[in-house]
Amino acid sequence: MQQKQVHYSDYLQLDKILNAQVLESDLLQQHAHDEMLFIVIHQAYELWFKQLLYEVDSVAAIMQKPALNDNSPELQTVVHRLNRTVTILKVLVHQIDIMETMTPMDFLDFRDMLRPASGFQSWQFKLVEAKLGLKYQQRHAQEYYISQLRQEHIDIIRRVESEKSFIELLNAWLERMPFFEEGENWKHYKPVSGAPAAGGNDPFWADYRAIYSGGLAEAEQSNQQYFDTVFSDGSSPAQEGRQLSPRACRAALFIMLYRGYPILQLPFQLLNSLLEIDEQLSTWRYRHMSMVHRMIGTRIGTGGSTGRDYLKGALDKHYIFAEIARLTSFLIERRKLPVLSPEMEKRLGFVG
Repeated sequence: MQQKQVHYSDYLQLDKILNAQVLESDLLQQHAHDEMLFIVIHQAYELWFKQLLYEVDSVAAIMQKPALNDNSPELQTVVHRLNRTVTILKVLVHQIDIMETMTPMDFLDFRDMLRPASGFQSWQFKLVEAKLGLKYQQRHAQEYYISQLRQEHIDIIRRVESEKSFIELLNAWLERMPFFEEGENWKHYKPVSGAPAAGGNDPFWADYRAIYSGGLAEAEQSNQQYFDTVFSDGSSPAQEGRQLSPRACRAALFIMLYRGYPILQLPFQLLNSLLEIDEQLSTWRYRHMSMVHRMIGTRIGTGGSTGRDYLKGALDKHYIFAEIARLTSFLIERRKLPVLSPEMEKRLGFVG
């Protein structure tokens, strides 16, 4: 069968896209030049949100598999697509530079014509947050975050919130890491401390806890209790509002500490990409908040929100992978790291 000829314009459906900018100011015969820019930028945002959802769904499908080789092409695909997600988020941040070429007076030319439309009604962005792992109870202004949405979009978000998020899949993946649960990994490990472990029964963890505790300054002594809360199997993450279990946290910290070993390089890149996602989301929220303050000052948003104040609350609270970021509180210097057992070194790829 002969393949049909594809035309660039038809393939991209440019007739639909290029005719999708309808200016309210023109409909009201009060033409505002910058409304075109405003529409194009927000349409571009929504297209990028669609791509973000596409990428997050694809990596979640891989992470859902019961077995995922930590040195496999599949994990490389996860890392690659998460890094693409980071790059897309950087583009979203840079689009604000274009938006800020519009002055507050330019915006006032058409702002009141938009009510009650608001960027707060972007259900796709809320879906991205929910799929990554931002829970309803973690949201700022819970009573408001879906109040401006259409019911079909609320239903989609509610359904996603009831499904496993990426951070829950991450927790399950980390829990499968056999670093401390198999005794053979530490058969010839040489302990340097006789202290009992709070987060596991293996001698490595006992040593690490003792080394970490010994390096705390006087003002940091409360970190010892925090250490046990995060890593001890006796703690209750669900009751503390955490999404990563102690076992998952131990695995994540181990990956951060020994990331130079071949088999841990991809897992470390995965964890690091999640921190970058949070950083870019935070940067985007900060830039958005600053732009809103510059454009409308203390006035309310077109959708009825408190404008800058709402965005500030979301900026302070909406960190999805904060539990991974907090693990840096428990790092120690490389020179103090316990020497791994020959069995573990072989498993991690440095000994044949």
